[in-house]
Amino acid sequence: MPKKRSGGGLSPTQQAAKFLGVSVLAGAVLAGIALPAVGALGLAAKGSVESFDALPANLKTPPLSQRTSILDAEGGTIATVYSRDRTVVPLKEISPYMQKAIVAIEDSRFYEHGAVDLKGVLRALNKNARSGEVSEGASTLTQQYVKNVFVEEAGDDPTKVAQATQQTIGRKIRELKLAIQVEEELGKKKILENYLNITFFGQQAYGVEAASQRYFSKSAKDLEVQEAALLAGIVQSPSRYDPVNDEAEATKRRNVVLQRMAEVGDISQAEADKAKAAPLGLKVSRPKNGCITAVKGAGFFCDYVREVFLSDPVFGKTKEDRAKIWNQGGLTIRTTLDPQAQESVQQSIKDHVYTSDEVATAATIVEPGTGKIVGMGQSRPYGVDIKQGETTLNLSVDNDMGGGAGYQPGSTFKPIVAAAALEGGTPPTQSYSSPYEMEYPSPVAACGGKNWVNNEGAKLANENETEVGPYDMKEATALSVNTYYVQLISDIGICPVTQMADKMGVERANGNKLEQTPSIALGVTEVSPLTMASAYATFASRGMYCTPVAIESITQRIGNKSKSLEVPKSTCSRAMSETTADSISTLLKGVVEDGTGTEAGLDSRPSAGKTGTTDERFAAWFVGYTPNLAGAVWVGDPKHERKMVDITIGGVPHAKVFGGAVPGPIWRDMMSGALEGKPVDQFNLVDIPDSADKDKDKGRGNDDGNRDDGGNGDDGGDDDGGPGGVIGGLIDGGTGNGGNDGGWGNFIQGQGNGGNGIGGRRD
Repeated sequence: MPKKRSGGGLSPTQQAAKFLGVSVLAGAVLAGIALPAVGALGLAAKGSVESFDALPANLKTPPLSQRTSILDAEGGTIATVYSRDRTVVPLKEISPYMQKAIVAIEDSRFYEHGAVDLKGVLRALNKNARSGEVSEGASTLTQQYVKNVFVEEAGDDPTKVAQATQQTIGRKIRELKLAIQVEEELGKKKILENYLNITFFGQQAYGVEAASQRYFSKSAKDLEVQEAALLAGIVQSPSRYDPVNDEAEATKRRNVVLQRMAEVGDISQAEADKAKAAPLGLKVSRPKNGCITAVKGAGFFCDYVREVFLSDPVFGKTKEDRAKIWNQGGLTIRTTLDPQAQESVQQSIKDHVYTSDEVATAATIVEPGTGKIVGMGQSRPYGVDIKQGETTLNLSVDNDMGGGAGYQPGSTFKPIVAAAALEGGTPPTQSYSSPYEMEYPSPVAACGGKNWVNNEGAKLANENETEVGPYDMKEATALSVNTYYVQLISDIGICPVTQMADKMGVERANGNKLEQTPSIALGVTEVSPLTMASAYATFASRGMYCTPVAIESITQRIGNKSKSLEVPKSTCSRAMSETTADSISTLLKGVVEDGTGTEAGLDSRPSAGKTGTTDERFAAWFVGYTPNLAGAVWVGDPKHERKMVDITIGGVPHAKVFGGAVPGPIWRDMMSGALEGKPVDQFNLVDIPDSADKDKDKGRGNDDGNRDDGGNGDDGGDDDGGPGGVIGGLIDGGTGNGGNDGGWGNFIQGQGNGGNGIGGRRD
């Protein structure tokens, strides 16, 4: 409201300004908006234009932002997301009552005047002049449509929205000129259709279809007269006439619209009176937006789809370009999510880990050979209510895709080491002394011609003191023998392992490179469940790694037209030979049959996998696969604070948590449900013979040099003999008698007989 003098009325300056503005607008209107230079009148104030001819010749009508539907692989709705909850519909799908109601209350002479209603302008000018304030507008539906286009273009930028709605002569003149153009190009019916689809009806509903669904849970084509009148009345002030929050005020406004419809002859007075007496009849559908609405616990997968869209250049060169398309909406995104697999993932998680537990679990299933993500879930629910244990952190994916810093995979990394060794020519029958405890071998070859050196004498040990070699690859994998795999990586070098990991898509969750250290064999590098599931799918597909994908297709609707968008495709490449992959499947099949993963085994079909437990039990894993599907399950504290010792998970107490004891059963149940009714395919197994000599008392040696025979040597070593071979003899044992007076028998490989301490043993 203009500021008045204390004595009432406008000041002389204000009156002059108002007269000038009225004269300009009236003159522009009466001249058919044909004045060549309004700027000559001195309208250089902020927000005005300097030259009328400088205005754009064409109105740029932006595609209206609409809701986006995210579907599963079978076409079922996962979630609906939008920046504007809007569904564009043609005029024929809008109730005739609605069309008449909006015209009656907003611009009853709509079909009689052009872009500008001269009678309306003069009437408003006269009334406003007499009242001393702007009490009545003169904007036609066409002008209102133009203004709404400006607002739509502004999006959610408050500065741009303010500019699009500022009350200045310049904006009004621009609006008038473009309104004339719109009238000439679109015609009345199209203008009315566009207006009803663009305008805001409150309660997050843009356009009449969304409004009809929001307030009455029905389509706009089915609106009855009293319902149409209510919606038409809201437009003038969505907050003031909000029927959800102020039913009385909304009813008054509805009745005003009904009376106006009777006055202009759209309905009879009797019809108007009957409609006025009717209750509002609301059947409100609460606003639902975003991945929080996802079904079957797919909120995190939904969020991953959004992250893929916003990050992949296939959808736009820049992040801003991609965000613009996403916010514009109107997308139908068909994803790879299999409803059966997803339901099985969530049910298994629910059965084994409670949302209130101190630790959480995350699980992901992918399809070998295609990279399709068919299931993804976690025990912490998707949402923003921290008090209820909700989170938006996706525990299944990398940091840059909405996840955290990842989790150490423990021994689930060992098959990658084995694959690198086999691919490099190491036979699957290779055995090592594998003592219970040992120092990390040093030096160990790394990438770039460098060596890793154990300067600090770092040690490692197996899980149990009874785990003492010699072991071959089959038994060491089944029992998850740490010292075996460290001896193996020291033999082949670190670089082949990190190169194999790279070929299998294994990267750190924080985006950094894998470290060049022998301890990588024990899974010390943080990764995500999606990464591990995709990596193990390489074994299932006989050596072909496929990058994970979540989107099958996207259809974009702009107005009443639709088009298909290009989507990211999985890139498949050979990471290892079929023989290597089949050998790993043979090794890992033994894990679920006779090793640490027996609780994860599937009774109805072949399966293979590996357990993993990290130092101090901050995380436990089971990663496994069948020929059809590969899945990874992680259990732990996302904050890396709660050790899984003396802990209750899913109502079951555990003195210590192992990969086979908690993640294993989760994997078993989720995979069983996901595969139910699916073909039972077989692995291509290879024959890996057992070691020639399974007598562990021979070839082991002992670090005090006094007990057992050391390899093929005659003596176990002297009383104070040192390690007979740090790695162990690769042929017969250590060297000589194990080294007197604490000497090193043979630093890396013994070539003679005997040996004791940590090293000596026989193949």
